[in-house]
Amino acid sequence: MRAAFYTQQGGAREVLRTAELPTPEPGPGEVRVRLRASGVNPSDWKSRRGGAGRRMSAPLIIPHSDGAGEIDALGAGVAGRLGERVWIWNGQWKRAHGTAAECIVVPSAQAVRLPENVGYEVGGCLGIPALTAIQAVRLARIGPETTVLIAGGAGSVAHYAIQLAKLRGARVIATISNEAKATHARAAGADEVVNYRTEDVGERVKALTGGRGVDALIEMDLSTNARLYSSVLRPHATVVVYGTSASETALPGHWLMINSVTLRFFLVYELPATDRAAGIDELTELLARGRLIHTVARRLPLEAIAEAHELVERGEVMGNVVVDIH
Repeated sequence: MRAAFYTQQGGAREVLRTAELPTPEPGPGEVRVRLRASGVNPSDWKSRRGGAGRRMSAPLIIPHSDGAGEIDALGAGVAGRLGERVWIWNGQWKRAHGTAAECIVVPSAQAVRLPENVGYEVGGCLGIPALTAIQAVRLARIGPETTVLIAGGAGSVAHYAIQLAKLRGARVIATISNEAKATHARAAGADEVVNYRTEDVGERVKALTGGRGVDALIEMDLSTNARLYSSVLRPHATVVVYGTSASETALPGHWLMINSVTLRFFLVYELPATDRAAGIDELTELLARGRLIHTVARRLPLEAIAEAHELVERGEVMGNVVVDIH
């Protein structure tokens, strides 16, 4: 099979290669997926570049956890799935071989049926962005009376989170950094946007909420934004954190305590089985009903994987970057 891989960490063009590698065979309880698309996420370039405690988990790494394709081989104990269109979650989590290849072998449960009305390029973006958004919205307990602030409103996770919050009847405020990103967030359904580069986020959020603050905050960078919490949250608010840019963060601990603010942390790779199952069920229904807007910003061939990584690493695009395998 044709695959992209690296054998040492470093810059995308320095370490990423494409070549023929042995085609894997499924073992008991596994399926082999002939991939059509492989999604690139920030965790992929961070693992490839290394640093901050990230080390090679194997001598050769085929990157990417997200992907989509068709099941073309079944391991012992798996029946009735041959030819099924699927999307992959945790393809390269604690594994050496991810989705940047013509084939991947995964446990059957990690290959989820992809509705016929959803393209493979979209299926390649669900495992991390969409499931992260679903879990964040679920943990924030968002409902019709909720006002939620979604940080980084033009990001891939936020794009889904805005839509999911609106489907639950919430009022959504999103932070953005320029007018193009404001347009992107509004297209997803954001009611209000706050430009954190040109506006005082705390003052603007208080103005938009009548001085009350928001009921919930979905956070993509705890270390950068924690300083804002005392100015944007109401008492008894919930903050759901799915990302941070530093290993340690200073929090307004006393303020958070006296206002009984709840902090919820999660890592999409390590969701409890019940939460993941509930998230997959919700996502499958929404996909089948065509209720979600998807934004695939760029599609590149497997041989251009270094460029795909660079686009995500530089944050130059709004939406997902997908590597086409076939």
